[in-house]
Amino acid sequence: MNTALVHWKEAATVILTAGIRRTSVVDCLRTGIENHSPHPPVTRTRSVLPAKSAFNYEVLLLKRSGKSGFMPNAYVFPGGLVETSDFSSEWLDIFRNFIHSPNFGLGVVKQPPQTRPPIFATDRMKFGSPIPGEVAFRICAVRETFEESGVLLVVPKEEENNVLKSVGHRENAGMTDLSQISNVCGERELANWRQLVMQNPVNFIRMCRELECLPNIWALHEWGNWLTPTAVYGKQRRYDTAFFICCLKDIPHTVQDEKEIVHFKWSDPIEVLQKYEARELWIAPPQLYDLGRLCHFHGLDDLHHFAQQRSLEGCEQWLPIRLTSADCYISLLPGDGLYPEQVDMSGHSDVNMSTQKSLEELQQESSSLHRIVSHDPYNTSVQINITPKYKHLRPLSGTSSSSSSDSSGNVPTSRL
Repeated sequence: MNTALVHWKEAATVILTAGIRRTSVVDCLRTGIENHSPHPPVTRTRSVLPAKSAFNYEVLLLKRSGKSGFMPNAYVFPGGLVETSDFSSEWLDIFRNFIHSPNFGLGVVKQPPQTRPPIFATDRMKFGSPIPGEVAFRICAVRETFEESGVLLVVPKEEENNVLKSVGHRENAGMTDLSQISNVCGERELANWRQLVMQNPVNFIRMCRELECLPNIWALHEWGNWLTPTAVYGKQRRYDTAFFICCLKDIPHTVQDEKEIVHFKWSDPIEVLQKYEARELWIAPPQLYDLGRLCHFHGLDDLHHFAQQRSLEGCEQWLPIRLTSADCYISLLPGDGLYPEQVDMSGHSDVNMSTQKSLEELQQESSSLHRIVSHDPYNTSVQINITPKYKHLRPLSGTSSSSSSDSSGNVPTSRL
């Protein structure tokens, strides 16, 4: 872990998706319900959201405790803070058959090193760890997912050869199959290990050694990097978080820890967004944005293929800049015409902006839009007309997010 960081805490999270099987009767019932949405679109453009029944997969969301100091009661993706043990040299023995492959078989990202987010680009040897960031943050995501949901993403030692063979195809991403949960021990023993890992993260290394398995870092594909906006959650609640995505063949047995996490929910992206609009649950802007991206993919195989291919392109580091306008709050993202040219990414100082102009006036001032607009916690939209970098996708929700205004002159907006 980066001990030189003062104002950010490094973390990792995983967008965990899994395949489902639905009957035609259920599909018809769900389609009938969805055709009577009480929430009108925010522009005159036709809705481009697929029906819920179009999806053959769901995504895991975990509800944080109301007593949590960070985003209480929010539904989030599994994940958490990186621990020193995630960078432990003991992992070299567990991954010994992979240490001579680039990034332990994860492959080499095409993104130039000078533009890589520091969470990935930092030389961890400077802090005494031989474990690359790309590996350690995946270990963190696997460990935290196990702690928070009981889902253990590992590869048994006897399947190492299959992984080694697939590693040779990393440059041709999309060659590997959907991941599956491996039963490395019985449910009772697994529950005991989970308690031990929750008590001390070092026990995750011990568990992998004794159960003869490896964290399935190859099932996690690089997706993004979000930084917590300054002056929102306080100086002690700023996170530099690596986002990964994982596609499982089937929904695994899931639990909650009843401490930080009080409820889990497997839902397709549309259902989550509709429940958010209905004020039945709350999700933070990064979850809103990335669920909108998932809406491009009805099929899990297509999402899996895209995630594998795109992951080797790299990603941007996003620090949302909060702009308070006369009638809403705006989170400016890189590429927006109003995003500051110089931003203190160290986190030493709060970065906030304010204006007496209305949202409509601000929209007319800039030809490049990449922003999240909030009128209240449950009324949020993404405005974007730029092309995402590193072959990523714009979020797709509620209304068309095409790169030009519609015939009525409305700004392209994705209602979340």
